[in-house]
Amino acid sequence: MKRQVHYFLTAVLFFTRIPCPKWVDHSPEILNKSSRYFSLVGILIGSIAALVYYLSNFIFSIEISLILSMISSVWTTGAFHEDGFADVCDGFGGGWTKEKILTIMKDSRLGTFGVIGLISILGLKFLSLQELGSHNYIPFILIAGHSVSRFIATILLYTHEYVRDFDSSKVKPTTKQMSTKSLIISGFFGLLPFLLFNDLRVFLSLIPLLLCYAYLARFFKKWIGGQTGDCAGALQQVSEVVFYISLLVIWKLF
Repeated sequence: MKRQVHYFLTAVLFFTRIPCPKWVDHSPEILNKSSRYFSLVGILIGSIAALVYYLSNFIFSIEISLILSMISSVWTTGAFHEDGFADVCDGFGGGWTKEKILTIMKDSRLGTFGVIGLISILGLKFLSLQELGSHNYIPFILIAGHSVSRFIATILLYTHEYVRDFDSSKVKPTTKQMSTKSLIISGFFGLLPFLLFNDLRVFLSLIPLLLCYAYLARFFKKWIGGQTGDCAGALQQVSEVVFYISLLVIWKLF
């Protein structure tokens, strides 16, 4: 049990700004095993965003409450996944070879494709949540969106090999593929918030989410031969928005 707590706190330490005990570190071995709790970290981040929205909505409009909620999640993660999404936009938007794409993604500077991508995805996230506001499920939607999108990202870590940088000194600590056990645990926590809705139609969102995974996984495989941390971050961001949009469609049509 203590070992599992260590894995979870390692995931919290790596993916958020939340303080952890000093004995928690992100050594390569522990970090690889902590991937099973990425979705649980999503529940934690989603809960923070949901709480900020819930409290803000007593004073402010839905729009302001949503913006404050989005800011809280970005601050909690240090824009970890947003940064990965922007890097993917820049890399695949400006590079035409594997080497060029990986080189651009390593560049800390933000390019035109990254700026446009961030504006687009944050705008879609806000507008879809705003429209979902009429269903009074926003806190639950935020928790589920953050958890299931991280589960979808871990599927990529499970199915695709990590692409090493051409500079061997830049090899990341999360280079090993996930185990089947870790994926199952991630899936459990990723789908657990769906039970908050008491509405089985929510599970229909898995269809577009898996299609989203299949498309981006094939895209990454074609261009760079696998995945990187930025690719997983981009898939998380896209999956989160796909989940929100899917709920809009499902609740309107079914």
